[in-house]
Amino acid sequence: MLRPTWRTRDLRVLLIGICFLLAWIGIGYRLFRVQVVEAATFEADGNDQRIRYEEIAAKRGTIYDRDYIELAVSVDLPSVIADPSLIIDPEETARILAPLVGGSVAGIAERLDRPESRFAYAARHITIEQEQQVQAEIDALAECRGEDEPGECSYALDGIYLRNEPLRVYPSGDLAAQVLGLVQQDDQTGLEGLEAQYNEVLTGSPGTKVLERDPAGIPIPLGELLIEPAVAGVDMRTTIDREIQFAAQQAAADAIVQTGAEAATIVVITPRTGEILAMASAPTFDPNERGSIGDAIEQGALRNRAATDVYEPGSTLKVATVAAALNEGIVTPQDSWWVPAAYEVDGKEEPYTDVKREEGRHMSVAEILTKSSNVGTIQIQEKLGNDLHHQYLEAFGLGQLTSESVPGEVPGLLRPVADWVSATAGASTAIGYRVDVTALQMAAVFGTIANNGIWVEPHLVSELIHPDGSRDITVPRQRPVISEATAQQMRELLQGVVEQGTGRRAAIEGYAVGGKTGTTEKFLPEQGAYSEEDRIASFIGIAPIDDPEIVVAVMLDSPHGELEEDGTIVELQFGGVSAAPVFARVAEAALQALGVAPDGQ
Repeated sequence: MLRPTWRTRDLRVLLIGICFLLAWIGIGYRLFRVQVVEAATFEADGNDQRIRYEEIAAKRGTIYDRDYIELAVSVDLPSVIADPSLIIDPEETARILAPLVGGSVAGIAERLDRPESRFAYAARHITIEQEQQVQAEIDALAECRGEDEPGECSYALDGIYLRNEPLRVYPSGDLAAQVLGLVQQDDQTGLEGLEAQYNEVLTGSPGTKVLERDPAGIPIPLGELLIEPAVAGVDMRTTIDREIQFAAQQAAADAIVQTGAEAATIVVITPRTGEILAMASAPTFDPNERGSIGDAIEQGALRNRAATDVYEPGSTLKVATVAAALNEGIVTPQDSWWVPAAYEVDGKEEPYTDVKREEGRHMSVAEILTKSSNVGTIQIQEKLGNDLHHQYLEAFGLGQLTSESVPGEVPGLLRPVADWVSATAGASTAIGYRVDVTALQMAAVFGTIANNGIWVEPHLVSELIHPDGSRDITVPRQRPVISEATAQQMRELLQGVVEQGTGRRAAIEGYAVGGKTGTTEKFLPEQGAYSEEDRIASFIGIAPIDDPEIVVAVMLDSPHGELEEDGTIVELQFGGVSAAPVFARVAEAALQALGVAPDGQ
């Protein structure tokens, strides 16, 4: 039998068949790799191209004043965002967007030229008009591609989208700026003030949007769309009264101009409830003006000085010494004795003296406080003793935080009585040295006297209002410090300070008020010594004195200069000269804002 012979044509067919077989084997292997071995990887890559995960920002809680007027509110403004991985020509895209959103071509191009990134901002918080212009360009691109016979469509805006983003706005500008603080622009995180202190509850919980888009970023009809809604933050009602806060801020700013002081601090509280109606510090800042924040930090304008800055209170603390002695029955307002011009205390090189008093004389307890006698107050403290004195200072709130709701508050310094030098510590503390306080703490001390001897926690937050309508209402702490009778005696003595003593410039027409002046040498920590030139001038008062509605504390840091009154030159470094008139101005405005009728009406 003859064997078949292979013809050339048959060999070609065989080779072609072998090639087809190898090709199909290769294709099959590749399909196996794609559909089985690497299926999960390709599925993930496909999802990454089509599916977008977008965070839905939670609306940050609104901060109100005591009358529910917005002090800090979040508004939605459009932003232009981009997926740089879809942008073919960043520079061309930037040339189109720059005139629409008001940015520079170079700046936008730099942000978009990141092909490995999936997110970038082309422009943030643009106007509604700018948003409409950008949207018109995006719509024109979509319309071009949707035509039956599309022309040459631009791909420059591929990967460019619009979305609304929250922006924190402070409608009243610098009003209560140090109290409110500010937030970080990128993620709205609180940085200062109440915004930082209550950031967690104000922030809320963000939601999520999952949707499918084509390579050009256009949503796919009937594609996947899942939305987990955001939960809004808690709203906050503060105790701040806008009218009183404004009056306090204006008075603080004017005090700096008139006295040349480095800074001014004013606190207004309601003694019966502990509500802080105003906390003003000058210099201040506007949280809406982000470009000026750097300068504000250098000036210390972001600090809420009433809670963060400590000072030695001087003669304003004499009220605690006298109140303690009266409450213990050690002295009465009418008791009198010889008060020398100079008083030596063991352990102190120089004797204690009174300002502008060169001769000794008999003085009653009432006169000692009215004339702000250092020597007389030290004599009262010696009768009281260090242990009792320290107990009362603690009860008045010194050396401890006054409130959990006041951002940045410091406790000050009240040394343990065991650390007091047996002779000089009590004497110096009695007249307001060797103890560090804040203006807020001292306002609370006078608030105790105004509130019939009951210390009430000063606080800034009245209530927190949850999205479901439930409310967390603040209940301030309270504690008795002195008796009602002692508080009444102290108010009468403080009225004498204004009517007959060092606080005459604190008088308000139509209202009987009381208070105490204070002047201390300014301690310079960097030098470890007291300044020879700078003083801390203060005045803290109660109004009206017979039925107290407010306590106003004024502290001026380093006032300078002098003025002439009735032919006499008076120095502005003294609290009775510089701080007392500021008290009168703020207290009068506050009483009018609260609708408190003048005496006898």
